[in-house]
Amino acid sequence: MVSTRQGAAGAEDRPSRRRRSHRALTATALVLVLTAPLPALAETLQGALVRAYQANPVLNAERARQRGTDENVSIALSGYRPQIAAGLSPSLIALRDLLPGGDTERATLRGYTAQLTITQVLFNGFRTGNQVRQAEAQVLSGREALRGVEQSVLLDAVTAYMNVVANQSLVEAQRVNVTFLRETLGTTRKRLDAGDVTPTDVAQAEARLARGNADLNAAEVSLAISQATYEQVVGTPPGRLANAEPIDRLLPRSRDESVARARRDNPAVTGATYDIDVAQYAIKIAEGSLYPTLTAQAGLQRDRNTDTTLGSKGTDQAFLVGRLDVPIYDGGQAAAQVRQSKEVMTQARMVLDRVRTQTNTAAVAAWVTHEGAKVALSAAEAEVRAATLALEGVQREAQAGQRTTLEVLNSQQDLTLARSRLILAQRDRVVASYTLLSTIGRLDHKSLGLGTSSYEPQVHYQQVRDAWHGLRTPDGK
Repeated sequence: MVSTRQGAAGAEDRPSRRRRSHRALTATALVLVLTAPLPALAETLQGALVRAYQANPVLNAERARQRGTDENVSIALSGYRPQIAAGLSPSLIALRDLLPGGDTERATLRGYTAQLTITQVLFNGFRTGNQVRQAEAQVLSGREALRGVEQSVLLDAVTAYMNVVANQSLVEAQRVNVTFLRETLGTTRKRLDAGDVTPTDVAQAEARLARGNADLNAAEVSLAISQATYEQVVGTPPGRLANAEPIDRLLPRSRDESVARARRDNPAVTGATYDIDVAQYAIKIAEGSLYPTLTAQAGLQRDRNTDTTLGSKGTDQAFLVGRLDVPIYDGGQAAAQVRQSKEVMTQARMVLDRVRTQTNTAAVAAWVTHEGAKVALSAAEAEVRAATLALEGVQREAQAGQRTTLEVLNSQQDLTLARSRLILAQRDRVVASYTLLSTIGRLDHKSLGLGTSSYEPQVHYQQVRDAWHGLRTPDGK
């Protein structure tokens, strides 16, 4: 069989040249897919992150939640301010008196009572001050939660972007593979007609082409899913996306530095620290109910009554009243609330310890994953180079009759798998760098230098903190 193939080699010079030309074209196509710059109109990762920062519904909902939390400070500050109330009580009274002799006398009283009252709390066991400080701690904790959601959304956007980029490249790689297999099948059929191969070779080529079409279909399905996820996170459907680079310039240089920066700057850690402050002030607020409460009340009152028989009469009065309430025993409610607040405080401290431990683990995992992604990418690049050389060698040996069609197909499959692993390694390399940046608390629009206006939560806080009245929100709702 080998001698037959060697004798037929000279008769197939032109088909061999066509195959070599096809190999050159497919190799060129792969280079274009993996490394060539995309057109100027291609979307970039920066642009996708800007759109996610501006329009992601999860992030915008968290901003709205934080604006609601800001109002807690204004609510707490209202305890320092006077309470003013006005009241009006109209009255209509019908009277009937029995006179001697069985006669009756009827009269109708019409009147009203108008009152204006100002109440001011002078002392309530320091509860108002502690409520204000607790609300301020809640605002700070909420800002850290908002920062964590921003990082999560931006990381989701990076992941969705790189998934689309990778799946687009995988689809192109599978199309190159299908083109190669289709031409290999055509060449094998011609060689069968020439008596150079057996029907088995044709069946093997057909089977590989069917598998290649199935792999192409699977890649297209994955691309469609990743595109839908991208639209969900970013807000717009993706076009042709440009390749993205890792964010190594912002990353720590060692694992210990990663852990230290994560413990200091990760929003989950800083937020849990502020939650301890919230719990501490809750204890003081509960203890405040054991203190006396002193209030002052001033007001004006006018009473008017009109008698149909006697005419009108009325009184005007002004009053200033002080009230001192001293709690003696409330059934143990205040004491239970104090104990409860202390247990919540213990829980908050334990949560902080747990969050710190989880952050340490996440920082180490992100660091080693990032370092592993570098190694995997280098290995995948070497694998593609070696698999490309191996395929070229097997093809030359097959032309000389030293290799079978199955060996050529196997070598092509190895190269296609190597290309797929390279594409996925490139994606993992970028995603791992942004994941590490998120773990150390620096995956935000300012650190990334996104070209967009910043959402500053403290602006809304300052707008509503000292507002004494008004039903509209600062944005006019």
